[in-house]
Amino acid sequence: GLGDQALVVVVHGVGNHDNMGGLFRNAAAFGADAVLIDATCCDPLYRKAIRVSVGAALIMPFTRLEAGEDLLEALRAARLDPVALTPSGQHVLAHFQPGARSAVIFGAEGPGLPADLLSEARTVRIPMAEGFDSLNVATTSGVVLHHFAARGAGRS
Repeated sequence: GLGDQALVVVVHGVGNHDNMGGLFRNAAAFGADAVLIDATCCDPLYRKAIRVSVGAALIMPFTRLEAGEDLLEALRAARLDPVALTPSGQHVLAHFQPGARSAVIFGAEGPGLPADLLSEARTVRIPMAEGFDSLNVATTSGVVLHHFAARGAGRS
């Protein structure tokens, strides 16, 4: 049901309810069309995630992949361009132009996104001050989704 322009937030391996709530809050705030979570993520409808999301988890359209379901195959079937956030990304966020139908993928803090997923996506990084290589995943989603919204991605 996504239109010609679509922005989907994809969450991979996030097990922290505070982060999940923050991701949903940012997805709603910056006009994402939907959220797709993999089978390893925590429940976005857990009360702490709902509270942190200020209710966005209750109104934001989302779906969860089944265990063993291929994330990249699901994105290809939906005609979405996978864009993955990683400290070693090929593109700098400030210069990145998202496609008309983008799926921006956020991974768990620590392990990040798996190499096979990164190899199939356009990779984006947010430059950091010396001594730091990443932000909290919820904070990252706010920065990235603001950038995408400012460039016309999504419904807002």
